[in-house]
Amino acid sequence: MKKLKDQLKTVAKSLTSLSKQVEKISKQADKLTPSKKPALKKRATKKAPAKKRAVKRIAVKKKAAKKSATKATVLDSVIAVIKRSKKGVNIDTLRKKTGLGPKQLSNALYKLSKKSVIEAKSRGLYTIK
Repeated sequence: MKKLKDQLKTVAKSLTSLSKQVEKISKQADKLTPSKKPALKKRATKKAPAKKRAVKRIAVKKKAAKKSATKATVLDSVIAVIKRSKKGVNIDTLRKKTGLGPKQLSNALYKLSKKSVIEAKSRGLYTIK
């Protein structure tokens, strides 16, 4: 029984020394890695809350957004590509140079032809009037 107690005591001592070594190693590791926690700031002494003043709201009129702002840029890009060509542009070239999808391009060409900005020389070939 005495041997068992002695063995338990030595095991307990070795465990405490191991735990101390682990603590030292963890402290060294903490020093090596930057801490993600922000440093604690000293708090200023609290002042009495200030009385809130009534704020007068002034009505500001906002400018109305243009409805066709995005459509105008699409139409402008299509017009710009067509203007650069002398003999006219086909749909594939328009699609590549403007980066528009087929539906978007079709709608833009329809609107421009209705406004009589462009004309179709033949099927799929467009020029400026």
